[in-house]
Amino acid sequence: MRQSEEIAERFPDLHPPFAAQAAIAEANRCLNCFDAPCMGACPTHIDVPRFIGKIARDNLRGSALTILDANVLGASCSRVCPVEVLCEGACVLHRYNKKPIEIARLQRFAMDSFHAAGGKLLRRSQEEHPEKIACIGAGPASLACAAELRQQGFQVTVFERRPLPGGLNTYGVAEYKLPARASLEEIELIRGLGVEFRYESEIRTQQDLEQLEREFDRLFIGVGLGAAHRLGIPGDDHRDVIDALQFIARYKTADPPPISESVAVIGAGNTAIDAANAARRLGASNVAILYRRAERHMSAFAFEYEHAKQEGVRFLWRVMPVRIHSDEHGIRAIECVQAAVGDDGVLAAVPGSNFHFDCQQIIYAIGQSPLLELLSSCRSLELSNGRVVVDRATGATSNPKYFAGGDCVNGGREVVDAVADGKRAGLEIAWSLEVAHA
Repeated sequence: MRQSEEIAERFPDLHPPFAAQAAIAEANRCLNCFDAPCMGACPTHIDVPRFIGKIARDNLRGSALTILDANVLGASCSRVCPVEVLCEGACVLHRYNKKPIEIARLQRFAMDSFHAAGGKLLRRSQEEHPEKIACIGAGPASLACAAELRQQGFQVTVFERRPLPGGLNTYGVAEYKLPARASLEEIELIRGLGVEFRYESEIRTQQDLEQLEREFDRLFIGVGLGAAHRLGIPGDDHRDVIDALQFIARYKTADPPPISESVAVIGAGNTAIDAANAARRLGASNVAILYRRAERHMSAFAFEYEHAKQEGVRFLWRVMPVRIHSDEHGIRAIECVQAAVGDDGVLAAVPGSNFHFDCQQIIYAIGQSPLLELLSSCRSLELSNGRVVVDRATGATSNPKYFAGGDCVNGGREVVDAVADGKRAGLEIAWSLEVAHA
């Protein structure tokens, strides 16, 4: 069995797509609210009643174009958005104690149909502008910015340090939510507009930026975040200690890493849970998430937590790792200590509470650092806590030639937030170039 087929078998869809009859039935449940709260809850403000109404009338192409007009990554967002706290969470049917409309699955239904029919993105203008824009990074923010600008007729080049575009959509989102092939298929819509992609082109230094400034009229920075925070304990340099994003990227885009019988995952965010679930599906019989605080403090969404428990992942609360024990055969255990909050409100180890959790592999997901190597090279940009300071409404930075969006601005939010950032910046860049020539 080919590797891709094996991965598909181990990672079936978390939310299977609608069949046509079921989608139309679900679409007809929508109340078509005039002042739809679901639209306001969506960071990209997709016209939800409109696209659902078109599904009900069997106009799937029109439905997809409605989605794409607001969110060029509507297909991936239909799979990965935390809709329970966004559009579906705002559905008015909650007021009547009824099940909310399954907006995400309907959105995916429309987009899957669009892709299957070979749909293309539409240009908003047939005029070709001479101005050129560089988008640094090929994640959701840059992709949205590039698509918006190209649809208006500007020349756009996307620079990506990795071999594939898509950022976390391709490399970092769990396979059962968004397969790498689905992310790449969606990006073909943007390439089809005429956006140029340059892969394995890392922009790192002031000299690199100065070269881009000479070649391009505007620059959009959508580089995401940098390296994962390490555990910082003795033994964390062992070969069988890996950060969660590297682990996910390997099994999604390359050969899956060997999985041990027992795996410890450090952290309790959504990425940690994705990694823990993947370890279970790849064959680990004992997977536990170790978190230094209580259950109520974890940053993962409640539905992600419930899903992990269904996958067979265990949770150990209020424990901090202090040392990794290994021998010539590999990792034997991770030593932990119980944690408690003192009277001063500071989390501290409980003396004498050390214990060993037996495992052969450790995956850590305790956050990422800002991409300071690049951002500090942008000497004319204002930074705050390692993030680019922007006007949130436009993505404009302290340098009129630079715009930014996504994780390097917001510190790491959802895909849909990055898409919204990129689209807003694209609109502002186009406006600024038109004003410059007025």
